[in-house]
Amino acid sequence: MKKLILPFRVVSAYRGDVPELLVVDHPLIADAVRQLRDERTANSDFLRLAGEITRFLAYEAFRTVPFRATTVDTPVMKNAPAVRVEREYVIVPILRAGLGMSPAVQAVLPRHRVCLMGLRRNEETLQPDIYLDGLPDDLADTSVVITDPMLATGGSLNAVLEIIKARGATDITALVLIASVPGVDAVHERHPDVRLVAAALDPVLNDVGYIVPGLGDAGDRLFGLPVRR
Repeated sequence: MKKLILPFRVVSAYRGDVPELLVVDHPLIADAVRQLRDERTANSDFLRLAGEITRFLAYEAFRTVPFRATTVDTPVMKNAPAVRVEREYVIVPILRAGLGMSPAVQAVLPRHRVCLMGLRRNEETLQPDIYLDGLPDDLADTSVVITDPMLATGGSLNAVLEIIKARGATDITALVLIASVPGVDAVHERHPDVRLVAAALDPVLNDVGYIVPGLGDAGDRLFGLPVRR
């Protein structure tokens, strides 16, 4: 079997200041990814699994989050040692599929606000068209977390990153369920400072830009087929 040569470095744990691809290596996550891939998995189970995996990803992604020492009064002790996370995050789900991941990130990060970005894929060019921009005009000194289940061609993520950076953000993390090697390459080529965290890394795309083996259209599998009028 030919060895896969990656144009980026995959790590199993963050060193905090190194913006590399983190593929979270855990057997429970791998088993949940197997269930996500299964074409028989129902929408409701797919949504539940996506949330469970995202929670794992968020804990790993933010293991170096800044905190300060404080105290807490417990039922049996006053002023027990504790820590407090004070950084606020802007969580950016890329619609519609990113909504399947954002609640888990909200549950993990104690201080946050949610700002939506809506993109749809042009099936001819495979490039994203932006139809909703809910981001603040000023993101300077803001930590941003993007949620999008699939990093395929990298087109959607790169488009959102261009907007976020243009508004001043420099601390950016993208959480994805499954990334492709071409997609990660495309993002790292244009945005090498962005942290990418994934549950799985797949090797190739098919001729219509879907990840292989992948899991199909994440939006459809999360929420069902869109209603056509």
